[in-house]
Order: sequence, then C-alpha cells, then structure tokens
Amino acid sequence: MRKRLTTRFVETFPRPKVKRVEVWDEVLTGFGMRVSTEGKISWFVSVRVDGKPVRHTIGRYPAFSLVEAREAARKVQRDVQQQTYRRPKDVKPPPKAVTLGDVVPRFIELHAKPKNRTWRAQEATLKKLACLFDRPIKEIRRSDVANVLDRIMKEGAPKGVNTSLATLKTLFGWALDRGIVDIHPLAGMKRPAKLISRDRILSDTEIRAFWAATFQLGPIFGPMYRLLLITGQRRSEMAEMEWAEIDFERRLWTIPGARAKNGRPHDVPLPAMALDELRSVPRFMRSTFVFTTCGETPVSGYGRCKTALEEAVNAPTSWRIHDLRRTAASGMARLSVPPHVIEKILNHLTRQISGVAAIYNRYGYEREKRDAMEQWADFLARLAREPVPEVRTASGTAKRTEFFAQLQERAQPARLQRIR
Repeated sequence: MRKRLTTRFVETFPRPKVKRVEVWDEVLTGFGMRVSTEGKISWFVSVRVDGKPVRHTIGRYPAFSLVEAREAARKVQRDVQQQTYRRPKDVKPPPKAVTLGDVVPRFIELHAKPKNRTWRAQEATLKKLACLFDRPIKEIRRSDVANVLDRIMKEGAPKGVNTSLATLKTLFGWALDRGIVDIHPLAGMKRPAKLISRDRILSDTEIRAFWAATFQLGPIFGPMYRLLLITGQRRSEMAEMEWAEIDFERRLWTIPGARAKNGRPHDVPLPAMALDELRSVPRFMRSTFVFTTCGETPVSGYGRCKTALEEAVNAPTSWRIHDLRRTAASGMARLSVPPHVIEKILNHLTRQISGVAAIYNRYGYEREKRDAMEQWADFLARLAREPVPEVRTASGTAKRTEFFAQLQERAQPARLQRIR
C-alpha cells in the first residue's frame, strides 16, 4: 500500500485483523510505516547498501512523530550516499563501565595472592564494602567511601574500619598503576578511628588457669594453644605449621619466609616442653600439617576455642589470642632476657639495634634465643606445679592441683596414626 502519509492518516489508520500492514510514503521514496495486529506503529526506511536491500527501523510512533521519522529516514539515505552509513547491528554499544566488583577479583588474583599471605583476610575485608561493588570504579568518590566507613564505625569496629580503608587504598593504588582509574580518590585520607595499642598480658594466675583449660580442647587445639604461649609465635604461623618445618634432632622449628609476616625465614628454638607437646599431637598419614582435623587443611574455628578458654580462665578483663604472644615476651623480660633477644624470638625487625650496627650485625643470637626459650619454659613449668585456680569447664567446676603430672602424661609420644 502506498499513501501520502499525514498525521491524521497515521492516527486514524485501522488496526489490521490478520497480519501486519506496511504503508509506503508517496512523499519520501523508501520511507514507510508498519502497523501490527496489536495496533503498534513503527517507522522504517528501505535503502540499498553495497547492492543489497537493507530495512532500517527508525522507531515507534508516537515516540517518533511523522516529521521526525521522515527526517531520520532522509539522514539514513544521505549516509548511504555518502558511504558513512552503518547498519544498526554494526553499531557497537558503548563499553560497559568497569565496576569495583569487576576489579576486586582481579586485584585478589594478580596482587593479593602473590604478594600477601593474608590475602583471604583482604578478600573478606573487601566484601564488607559490597554496597559499592555495582558502582563504576571511576565514579567512586571519597565521600562514598567515607559514608560506608561511618556505617562500619557505628557497628563498633574501629580496627575493622581502618583495615577496610587500608585495603581499599591498596586496591585503588594497584588500579591506578594499571590505568583502570585516572585518579586515586583516597590518597591522603586519614584513618577514621584512632587505635589504642593493647598492653594486656595474662597474670600468673590467669596463665595457670589458661594452661589447665587447654586440656579441655582435645589433642589438636590443646597443644596448639600451649605452644602459642611457650614459643610466643603468631597464631597463623602456628596453625599452619608443617611437620617438615620441625627438626626434632636440632630442636628447631623453621618458619619459611613465605609464611612469616616480615617475609624472612625464622628459626624458633624448641625447648623440651615444646617438643613434648609436638610429640603428643596425633599425626594424619599423608598430611603435611601438624594441627589439622581433616588432614587436608590447617585448623580453623579459633573463636569457639577462645570462648571456651575465656569461660575457664574467668579473667576480670577480656584478652585475645595475640595477648599470649605479648605475655611470652613480657615473661621473658621478667627473666632478664635482653630486649634485642626477645625481638629476635618474635621475629621483629629489631629497633634495639639500628643504623650502621643493624646493617653489619647479622648475628642471629641463636644461643641466646635458645637460652631465653628454656628459661621461659622452666618458668611455665614452675607455674604448672603450683595449685591451679578453680577452672570452669563444660562439665562443671573442677580443681586441677595435679596439673604438672597431667602435663607429663600428655607429653608422652602419641602412637595414634589416623588414616583419611
């Protein structure tokens, strides 16, 4: 059908009952309208591109009026003559904006995993910022991050808010180096929360109660928590300990640099008390991990054990697992161990020896470290001989006055071999 298209004609054209109808315009050749059985009207223009007919859909009425549709059709015909016409399917949509959620997995895989052994903690920290994941990363402003950090602060997590900011800063710095963003929106942003350094150490009474309570944790977690206090090492380094790292003949535990916080291998002298604890741990055949409940991965679930220990110790103020490390260091200081030896045991980059001396003094203080560890183990053994305060356990209340005898019994080499 060919008609002179007018606005009145378009508005009054009856809806076809069987199939759609096309009406060609007598004013502009190749231009027309298509009417569906639902009464929907759309505009089109027919042109030849490279000798082949092409049907170009302009749009629907009334979004496009008749005048606008004719002008659009003329533009298509003009583009064909000027050889600048592009078919609708050839027109690529604008690239999708890269969101923060798109960048986070790349950051974890390419940066966090290769360079940070605590990459899982970084991944968990970034998940707390999931409300920003749908935002294009280039559009994230300083105020957007500040609002999220304020929400975290209201939840009562000052350390968590500082960690979130630090991790996000690292991510943006990495993205800036790779051209994903053009500016670093968080550069110079200060920590939202002021952290107070902890100085909590366990008293002698709390140490005795803690030690006794560890025997309620079973043959895996019990020795692990006691070794944390004996050696003063970090929880993650202890939990991921492997049998290959222990030299029973030399009485030495070597933490590889890949697992050490400062990236340097660390030798930990093991006193007799520590070796007895290690010998008491059931070994899983074909498993490399010392502390494992399945043989395939290191232990986890520290929170449940910590809760059980808190109930047993019944301390007047809260304490954390990391306080065991501070307790060991402070205990060695009480025994007149020099500060630089304690820092060597803790694998700290020593502040006691600095400047030129730090550059040239490469002595490892192995003999001094071993003497200090033996003194600290003897001190713990003396505490174990003393009457143990009342300890609350899951089965009720118990007095453990024969604690040292129990320690000797537990120190016997374990013969249990568990097969997966």
